[in-house]
Amino acid sequence: MSKEYETVIGLEVHVELATKTKIFCGCSTEFGGRPNSHTCPVCTGMPGSLPVLNRKVLEYAVAVGLATNCEITRYCKFDRKNYFYPDNPQNYQISQLYLPICRNGYVEVEGAEGVKKVGIHEIHMEEDAGKLIHDEWEDCTLVDYNRSGVPLIEIVSEPDMGSAEEVIAYLEKLRLIIQYLGASDCKLQEGSMRADVNLSVRQAGAKEFGTRTEMKNLNSFRAIARAIEGERNRQIDLLEEGGCVVQETRRWDDAKETSYAMRSKEDAQDYRYFPDPDLAPVSISDGFLDEIRARQPEFRTDKIKRYREEFDIPDYDIEIITGSKHMADIFEQTAAICGQPKKVSNWLMGETLRLLKENELDPEDIRFSPQNLAKLIALTESRAINSTVAKEVFEVMFREDMDPEKYVEEKGLKTVSDEGALRRTIEEVIAANPQSVQDYRNGKDRALGFLVGQTMKAMKGKADPAGVNRILKELLP
Repeated sequence: MSKEYETVIGLEVHVELATKTKIFCGCSTEFGGRPNSHTCPVCTGMPGSLPVLNRKVLEYAVAVGLATNCEITRYCKFDRKNYFYPDNPQNYQISQLYLPICRNGYVEVEGAEGVKKVGIHEIHMEEDAGKLIHDEWEDCTLVDYNRSGVPLIEIVSEPDMGSAEEVIAYLEKLRLIIQYLGASDCKLQEGSMRADVNLSVRQAGAKEFGTRTEMKNLNSFRAIARAIEGERNRQIDLLEEGGCVVQETRRWDDAKETSYAMRSKEDAQDYRYFPDPDLAPVSISDGFLDEIRARQPEFRTDKIKRYREEFDIPDYDIEIITGSKHMADIFEQTAAICGQPKKVSNWLMGETLRLLKENELDPEDIRFSPQNLAKLIALTESRAINSTVAKEVFEVMFREDMDPEKYVEEKGLKTVSDEGALRRTIEEVIAANPQSVQDYRNGKDRALGFLVGQTMKAMKGKADPAGVNRILKELLP
């Protein structure tokens, strides 16, 4: 079956931009808040209210366009997309159909057959709708307009992808570019990055596209991969049975691993687009473009290359660290403070990743500062604390970002540097464990480890294990 058919996939990716205010008014975009508290006459569609474009939205859109090799439309306009739904207060959405801000771009992704270009048809700016809350207890639907007017860019790809793997690689590449720009946190689970999948199948080698469907409600890479596989199989089964695929919008239910039809798929004419009469056209100058270009960051590909030249850390570490802009920033800033990039990498790759996984957090959720991580590294390198204490301190720092120097001082966690006191404790441990002493003298190395452990326990963890080892070997010839 897989040999007879090939899959053709294009994506529409909506990205919520990280502005403080909405796209056409001064209301807050902060997530949460009491329902309908982040609203005004503009974003609730009151008659006579006039929208004004947020300059930061334009800057982010152009920055993403430049980073994805797009042509920037120097003279662009906004259009009204007319549809009627309770979460859409104006009964139209302000978007861009005729002159989108960015066109004809691409990103390169690593596929099974090497590097592949995925074309970007366009990127346009638009406003988000409100949110409907269905109250089954009261048998009614409520609407919250806090999200109405939150700025979005929609990135429309060409139908250049043929598998779930390519789709995920494309989304990962887009997400990293946008995160590196600081244009959005791109958290799928919170809705700040949303992907709709347009998918069709055709017989292998055919030139014509099959009839496509659009899949919505995809809020994780796992759900996207499963939805692609499920819809591909559904369409192939239909064609094999002699049926035909209907162009429609479908909703994916990840729990049931199935999709169901929502509505017939609309075309542009169904929305009766026309230029928005309340918004002036946007004319982009050479100076504005130069300003945005000058602010573009060092992206991941260049960062990987520089890390290999500048830092003596493994390629695997580099891949993981640069996979998050926030983690890369912490790495670079901490390494600059303490001058020990390998030690910084070890803490990020070891304890940080472990705690992120245990707490189901993303690297973007890391709260500790580079200054405090550098202090912790200095404490361990100077042997002011041992590695066991360091891990305990790090766990607290991971949660609360406290100053490790003050914490170690307040909690009395410094390594005991009085060798006389340490020697006396070791002598007591030797006297209390004659069997282990005999085992060690008979060549059982594990017995030494036991004696080290007993000494650390007696010292309440505040001894240097290397020093304990050295003194034990002196006292046990």
